[in-house]
Amino acid sequence: MKKRTYRLLCVLAGTVLLVTGALTGCSTSGKSGVLKGDGIQQTEEAGAAEKHAPKIDGLEYKKTMKLKYATGFDVYYYKEGYKLLDVHEDRQYLIVPEGKKKPADLDKEIVVLKQPLEHIYLAATSAMALFDAMDGLDSIRMSGAQASDWYIDHAKKAMEDGKILFAGKYSEPDYEILIDEDCDLAIESTMILHTPKVQEMIEDLDIPVFIDRSSYESHPLGRTEWIKAYAAMLNKEDAADTFFDTQTEVIGSLKDFKNTGKTVAYFFVNTDGTVVVRSSSDYIPKMIDIAGGKYIFQDLKNTKSKSASVELSMEEFYAKAKNADYLIYNASIDSPINSIADLTAKSELFADFKAVKNGNVWCTGKSLYQATDIVGNLITDINLMLTDGDESGMTFLYRVK
Repeated sequence: MKKRTYRLLCVLAGTVLLVTGALTGCSTSGKSGVLKGDGIQQTEEAGAAEKHAPKIDGLEYKKTMKLKYATGFDVYYYKEGYKLLDVHEDRQYLIVPEGKKKPADLDKEIVVLKQPLEHIYLAATSAMALFDAMDGLDSIRMSGAQASDWYIDHAKKAMEDGKILFAGKYSEPDYEILIDEDCDLAIESTMILHTPKVQEMIEDLDIPVFIDRSSYESHPLGRTEWIKAYAAMLNKEDAADTFFDTQTEVIGSLKDFKNTGKTVAYFFVNTDGTVVVRSSSDYIPKMIDIAGGKYIFQDLKNTKSKSASVELSMEEFYAKAKNADYLIYNASIDSPINSIADLTAKSELFADFKAVKNGNVWCTGKSLYQATDIVGNLITDINLMLTDGDESGMTFLYRVK
């Protein structure tokens, strides 16, 4: 009770400071240093010769997790069940097995995750499907989305049954619920980077924050392979491996789609009139490529940040995408468009687009961003679009008339 009262007082005090803009915090948010120098051990895994494991005093290194597509993280295994989850260019997390203690001289920049993790606050909606795929929903106690916002049946049902509670969206979490439910980990999307003081508030409650960076992966299966990072947290590596191998086979079966030479623009329009597209190295252009198409923005990079999204003025977008064979409106971020009139209402320039004139405007469903477990379905949809296939067989795309 004393601990709960103290933490609640911290929340109330922190909220006052946050409102006045005076919150300085004492959290460890931000990038953590990667252990370097002579504290390096070479991996023992075959096929992973270039990987090196950080040396941690008091722990003996065993092996490194094998990854096929994901480049944003690594997992290093040490004896007695310890694991180091290294999210590149961000933080390192030491996963401490139940009944064990963290090493006495552990680098203070390394975030400690104590197993079992059974009271997770999941604000990164894209990760829910991965937890579901490895039968890990029991570890999620709180959600950053309401039941009505979920397109994942098991997640929706768990919330309706009270097994998962709504604890506020990522930018406005309910700190009292996090405390009352003994939250042991907050999993956030990169959107939390836009509200750093919220992250500080959570961490000031001694709740570690893990930021999912799967959206930065350049291959669609790289994003899906983040299931292995979460599996390391829950000791569900075998289930994750089985699931991921199946998805790899699904994508492999699509590799024979013929190149149609048809161009595709994938985008949505901001409220300020700018157009948001994907960088050329993103996983969406890769999906278009696998499906037999050609992403219209072949050499586009985000020079301002590491985000996979790029903002263009309407004029810049028009100059490049006017003659694209197909337009796909990304409604996983924005609201769906249901008619060409909805599109031209955003800008009259769309009336001049080749795809608009030819009736080749398509839109994604709102569920797409949550569907990290079935990325092959979107590739199939795009191929059906490019080849005038059966639209009734599509999962995420629909034609805008």
